[in-house]
Amino acid sequence: MLDLFLPWVAAPGPLTIGQLGQSLDGRIATESGASHYINGLEARTHLHRLRALVDAVVVGVGTVNADDPQLTVRHVSGPNPVRVVLDPRGRADPAAKLFTDGVARTLHLVGQTLAAPYAAQAKVAERVACRRVGLAVDERGFDPADVIALLHASDCRRVLIEGGGVTVSRFLEAGQLDRLHLLVAPMLIGSGRPGLDLPVIDKLDDALRPECRLFMCGGDSLYDLRFR
Repeated sequence: MLDLFLPWVAAPGPLTIGQLGQSLDGRIATESGASHYINGLEARTHLHRLRALVDAVVVGVGTVNADDPQLTVRHVSGPNPVRVVLDPRGRADPAAKLFTDGVARTLHLVGQTLAAPYAAQAKVAERVACRRVGLAVDERGFDPADVIALLHASDCRRVLIEGGGVTVSRFLEAGQLDRLHLLVAPMLIGSGRPGLDLPVIDKLDDALRPECRLFMCGGDSLYDLRFR
């Protein structure tokens, strides 16, 4: 674990790390959205360890509505990170655990035009340690650089982009990931939801070629990819 974590835990300055668990053929869920569990217990424990080592964990609204995650540290010892929900169109289920359980702080990012309607819920939000903030939105949603800048300004300097695949792909495409932990299970799903989905390239010279280290994580392979 020291070999895996020490290079970035001990490094000074901010860091943004992505994480995806997938099958050998690059699927993170079936067509119906079933994903529990592609990766084994050791891989899930690794994810919780990542959460314990960062200041904030980021997910998209699709993950919140599909999985109702807690995004807390349960398999390892450590503090819970700030939970960040990217919800540019205001589609999140208000009954989701992230907004109601009160076990960790939650930052709900919505489009600037939607921030005012949420103000009426401020007192409720305070009781469950949930804060809603408006951020500029374009046709694709939030600019990943704006999200990272906002988190850094909120003293969240180590950030985990946890999912889903669309969210991790957008941060990678925008050049906002320093590292990516890709956990690959020895499983072929054949069809379903892809993990990474990046712009089309014409030549292999244009492919991303990050530094790569390989570790075993139970029955899964953990690729530690460094982009900058």
